[in-house]
Amino acid sequence: MLTKDELPPCPVVTCFQLFGNKWKICVIQQLEVRPFGFNELRRAISGISQKVLSSNLKEMEVAGLINREVVPETPVRTEYSLTELGASLMPLIESMVTWGTNYQELVRGE
Repeated sequence: MLTKDELPPCPVVTCFQLFGNKWKICVIQQLEVRPFGFNELRRAISGISQKVLSSNLKEMEVAGLINREVVPETPVRTEYSLTELGASLMPLIESMVTWGTNYQELVRGE
């Protein structure tokens, strides 16, 4: 999580700082359905590289949006899931999906 000193003065900037790229939103949308392993998540998000996914997952874990659990199996695997805080972003993301869909329809003349 951000410290009190790291909080930007604008709440909207805070949102963008925590999940303001397309990959983080895609991760949140996938994890909203169920927990995923790393490779499974990478396959589910078209176009994301291993490096970018790894970096975003680390940032999201530090921000308190996702949980990372090492599953003691053979071989050992890592599973990611949304925290309650991460899940609380879904209404905002759903609003963005609705707005984006309406915009696309407007541009297409539908």
